[in-house]
Amino acid sequence: FLFRVFKKTSGNGHIALYLGKRDFVDNVDSVELVEGVIKVDPSGLNGRKVFVYLACAFRYGSEDLDVIGLSFRRDIWIQRVQVYPPTGGNAAKSPLQESLIKKVGEQGCPFSFQMPTNLPCSVGLQPGPNDAGKACGVDFEVKGYIANLPDSADEVIDKKDTCRLMIRKIQFAPANNKPGPKADIAKQFMMTDKPVNLEASLEKEIYYHGDPITVKLKVNNETTKVVKKIKISVEQLTSVVLYSSDTYTKAVCTEEFGETINANSTFEKSFQITPLLSNNKEKRGLAVDGRLKDEDTHLASTTLSQGEKEMQGIIVSYKVKVNLVVSGGGDVIVELPLTLMSPKPAGECSVLHVTAI
Repeated sequence: FLFRVFKKTSGNGHIALYLGKRDFVDNVDSVELVEGVIKVDPSGLNGRKVFVYLACAFRYGSEDLDVIGLSFRRDIWIQRVQVYPPTGGNAAKSPLQESLIKKVGEQGCPFSFQMPTNLPCSVGLQPGPNDAGKACGVDFEVKGYIANLPDSADEVIDKKDTCRLMIRKIQFAPANNKPGPKADIAKQFMMTDKPVNLEASLEKEIYYHGDPITVKLKVNNETTKVVKKIKISVEQLTSVVLYSSDTYTKAVCTEEFGETINANSTFEKSFQITPLLSNNKEKRGLAVDGRLKDEDTHLASTTLSQGEKEMQGIIVSYKVKVNLVVSGGGDVIVELPLTLMSPKPAGECSVLHVTAI
């Protein structure tokens, strides 16, 4: 049983967190179990207990503002367990936990958390070029700490009595890709008795980050007007659901094509556009997939949900917008939903080694 281990030790060395991975997959109807081990040295506890929590939080300010006594994060969901002294019977340990306890010795205490399916995925809002500090967004944190009570506003927990690891909740594209959406519109203009008919369709339902998106157009121009050019864009819709729900729309890719469609004529052609984060680095507030430390990321993936319970945090969706620019003023516009995600990687095993964070 081979895996990589991530480790974080408290400042005083009395507790240390061990996780077998930091990415946990949300399969829409279930989320992978977050499990690990915390090593406890009882000699430094002075009668206090050890707790572990998993929190999903929305951060809407930089960390350096926290020091003035204002917390710029709001917990969306939090679960705590007491790991030392143990409270229950000997719960069954997973193969991962068995291996970790072999590694850390009998001071290892296992823990596990089951996230609900209605939590958002890890996502950040891109800071502006001059913004400092940690970006706004949704993040997940596993934290071990030494305290008298699991959650008391009066108890001050020293930073050296804590250890924490950031993790990510991520979704991958479903394996079965379906045919893409189709939409059509017939628009009439003043002084014309017949319309411009526009039909747009996508080849498939799901596109992967970085892949070109093929948009197929069919136009039947029954008017005396001329279509001067065609504009195709991909827009990102970011819904921030906390106290209220606000949706922000940002174009992440816009292309203009010089094709003209004469009066009383038909037209059929496919166009390709590719939305990339690298072309949107200056856009403040753009949603990007959550990252650990400073690794590369990409545009945020579409949020998949069962739609039964309201999801809080940040929910991301996309649409393709097709715009025919008609002579004499007036546009013919049609929109298509777009799912933009990453494919599920092939299963991998890596050699066991401990990465101290």
